[in-house]
Amino acid sequence: MKKKNVDLICDIAELISLAENGRDRKELLQKVVTSVAKHMLADVCSIYIYDEDDRQLTLRATQGLDEAAIGVVKLRLGEGITGRAVRELRPICVGTASQSASYKFFPGIHEEEYEAFLAVPILRGLRRIGALVVQARETNYFTSNDVKALRAIAAQLATMIENVQLLKEARDKAEAPVVPVAKKVTTASILRGRSASTGTARGTAYTLDSANSESCALPDPDAPPHSFEDFETAVGKTASQIEQLQRQTSEDLADVAVLIFSAHLLILEDEQFTGRIGNLIQTGTPALKAIATVVNEYVEVFSKSSMPLIREKVLDVKDLGNRLTRNLINEEAGECDYRSQIIIAHELLPSDILKLSAENVEGFIVSSGVTSHNAIICRSLGIPMVAISRELADGIPDGEELLMDAEQGIIYLRPGAEVYAKYRELDEAWKVMHNASDMKAKTKTKCGERVHIYANINLLSDLKPAREFKAEGVGLYRSEFPFIVRNDFPPEEEQYIIYKKLVEQMEGKPVTFRTLDIGGDKMLSYYSNVSEANPFLGMRAIRFSLQNRDIFCQQLRAFLRAGAGGGTRIMFPLISSVDDFVEARSIVYECMDELEEEGIPFSRDTQLGVMMELPSAVEVVDELAMEADFLSIGSNDLIQYMLAVDRTNEQVSKLYLAHHPAILRAINRIVSASETHGKDVSICGDLSADPRMLPFLLGVGLRRFSIDIVNALTVQRLVNSISLEEAEEMANAMLDFGRISEIEAYLIDCNLVDAAEA
Repeated sequence: MKKKNVDLICDIAELISLAENGRDRKELLQKVVTSVAKHMLADVCSIYIYDEDDRQLTLRATQGLDEAAIGVVKLRLGEGITGRAVRELRPICVGTASQSASYKFFPGIHEEEYEAFLAVPILRGLRRIGALVVQARETNYFTSNDVKALRAIAAQLATMIENVQLLKEARDKAEAPVVPVAKKVTTASILRGRSASTGTARGTAYTLDSANSESCALPDPDAPPHSFEDFETAVGKTASQIEQLQRQTSEDLADVAVLIFSAHLLILEDEQFTGRIGNLIQTGTPALKAIATVVNEYVEVFSKSSMPLIREKVLDVKDLGNRLTRNLINEEAGECDYRSQIIIAHELLPSDILKLSAENVEGFIVSSGVTSHNAIICRSLGIPMVAISRELADGIPDGEELLMDAEQGIIYLRPGAEVYAKYRELDEAWKVMHNASDMKAKTKTKCGERVHIYANINLLSDLKPAREFKAEGVGLYRSEFPFIVRNDFPPEEEQYIIYKKLVEQMEGKPVTFRTLDIGGDKMLSYYSNVSEANPFLGMRAIRFSLQNRDIFCQQLRAFLRAGAGGGTRIMFPLISSVDDFVEARSIVYECMDELEEEGIPFSRDTQLGVMMELPSAVEVVDELAMEADFLSIGSNDLIQYMLAVDRTNEQVSKLYLAHHPAILRAINRIVSASETHGKDVSICGDLSADPRMLPFLLGVGLRRFSIDIVNALTVQRLVNSISLEEAEEMANAMLDFGRISEIEAYLIDCNLVDAAEA
């Protein structure tokens, strides 16, 4: 009898169904070990949970060992095969356990009957959560595929297990409540901020914040009373809605939406949450007030925690309180979300954006600044976002009618009929200007020179518009989003599934993968070494990958496997020297050799490239062009690092200038080196679709543009209107200028920028 297909074990839908089968998450671990043992035809499957304070692993669930051992069998970190796997943060597979020097014998649980032993650590980032262990009587029973399957399951378990632990820690660390601060209502009718994700949004304001304000609205004293049975009905309805949301997001956003609503369910099923609300109701507290009281208590506890992972749950519990309240007053199930509402929040996580998107939010107003990954996710999801000051945000009362012009960063309070009419006209004009049916399959200059337009892909949901706008391939796949949104590093198998879908849906067109680019304002909450004085100059991008080779190799292997049919490329971000590239390339070659030995299909012809983003890379561009298969100009970071301007810092953002003489000369130098050595060169980032700079980019020789595909039609029309002779003349003129003011004056003369904008 053969073991079941690994895909069946790795399928996230199975874990979700396990979670849904019982309201008590304490049963989950036992259901998991039973399921894993069945699918892998293992005689034993066990889960151990790690206690950081005691540095001990405790057996918490088992299928095959004596149940009396649960809670009794303990291992010190490094003790036994299991303890060693957790200490060393890697799977350990032993063919004959009794002959292993690490084997630990426990009398009375009959473990000695099983020789084959596979222990996989359950990790959240680099934090130890526990271990997943399978055993079999037959020696040498477990294969490399079994290791991959168990790692995939362990990655999913990490989030569920840690959420339970964090909730307990948060309750244990509760402090005295703070005094709510009343909102100071603004009298202004127009607020001005900064655009983060363009578009218009209409709706009423709803504050979802971790500030010292009420987290859940108190009831109207004249509202009709609700019984304990009404509350129980609301809890059941809420659980069903959340489970449906999880299923739907897992289908629509499979690359980033794994178990993003798990914390909602854990809190909802926590006896100290729903149980306390129920007790208050049964002792005479009105149901709506009971919900508000307990939700506010949890928000206070979570928001004051010193642990970032607990603070992340603030919006989850507020969202849950909102949903419980609306279900209690019998709002229609379909309306129990955020449709027709604009969310105001001090801070949002990428996972918050995905959750609220699934709940039909109209737009976001944030007051803590905008991180690049949040802006990118909102653009991919088509949700407008505007950043304003905390003072202005706090002045918007809940329920206020709003219209957001996220293109200009303007928020209208109580807009009149004339304002609405104006924006209806603008929306219609935008649709006409961005009609994908007008996009031509090939882009050419006025004089007939071929130009290639590729798509930037952030989420798999971006693939549909990429195909509609006839993208010639993927010029940049930002692979960090499955990492940023999830609660742990996704293992190789999960990454492979995502990357394979990307390649398949592009139907033979070229796809360029960028390796993990975290750091700066794209941090992973679960990565333990995130505290840096200057993260933009710290453990970023390729530096992180080279220092964490296990994570790097899993991603490279997944890239290589996804590109088995050919046509894929891999590029490395933030390369500062030829040595960086050579080291990264050597690791790719090692991964290729491993896959070949394992008999796993991959592409040996995968091209390897460099993202040109650092001044040091520009200085050695000739040597990089000789070594690499291709170069790609990452314009956003190139400008940021060459000019020493943090583009997310509003105080200096005006100094972030694409038309700075140093930037123009650096781009020209990169393109010239690529041409000299016969290598492809492309450009991505905001500059690649900047209409003011497009003639210059064409004039220096760029013919490959990777852009946010919604801009494709605009870019194509601009390219169609430009002759290369004129573009080259403009580029030469701009390269001769040594002052920013001279370039700005020249752009005005060429009618490429308004005098006021300059």
